[in-house]
Amino acid sequence: MRDAHEALNENEARMPILRIPADTAASDRYEVDAARLIAGDPRQGVANLYSDPGRQFHCGIWEAAPATWRVRYSEHEFCHLLEGRILIRDEEGDAMEVRAGDSFVVPAGFSGTWQVLERARKLYAIFEPAASPDGG
Repeated sequence: MRDAHEALNENEARMPILRIPADTAASDRYEVDAARLIAGDPRQGVANLYSDPGRQFHCGIWEAAPATWRVRYSEHEFCHLLEGRILIRDEEGDAMEVRAGDSFVVPAGFSGTWQVLERARKLYAIFEPAASPDGG
């Protein structure tokens, strides 16, 4: 007879729901483009764990070392900070600091800077709207 744990694992394997473990390693490493870098160590990592078939929705884990860089969002992004502290500043100079445990949304069209104050890790969910036929 199977135990309850075996039955749960078998059910998860068939279930179309994806679990995103917060301890997933962000194994794809990269650096912020030098043209956008303002200061600091631009090393970052990502583990994109899901993308929909249309490639408009993505989610996974991201991490970064302390640095500051310019951002311009074409996508909408929901974030839940797992570790660290980040200061996000818009082009007008208004700033918001987020800490481990905080959740926030960055809307498409946002421009400003990201400053990782302490090594940071986040869960992310990104939606990239399709471009309209007129280019908008």
